[in-house]
Amino acid sequence: QVQLVESGGGLVHPGGSLRLSCAASGSIFSLYNMGWYRQAPGKQRELVADITSGGSTNYADSVKGRFTISRDNAKNTVYLQMNSLKPEDTAVYYCNAVRIISRRDYWGQGTQVTVSS
Repeated sequence: QVQLVESGGGLVHPGGSLRLSCAASGSIFSLYNMGWYRQAPGKQRELVADITSGGSTNYADSVKGRFTISRDNAKNTVYLQMNSLKPEDTAVYYCNAVRIISRRDYWGQGTQVTVSS
């Protein structure tokens, strides 16, 4: 019932910053908890950060202090501000939505983030 489109990925040098955006459509955004996941080459997809409909956040230990997840319900958008990027942050980043009532998962197509000199 919800479609997710990520944007904002790209190539950045170590220590640089990027802001990812995930635009949701097709449903009532406030009914979903949102998250960002990433999948690096040869690795399993992992949770980066998530945010509830009420704004409570959770981060992977590897990104605490560097990444910030936020949401703007009026714009149906969730963001991931990524600072102090490291080469190990290189991955495809996916937006995830979980409907609070049904627990059903929805995924975006992903956006590539590459951190390299």
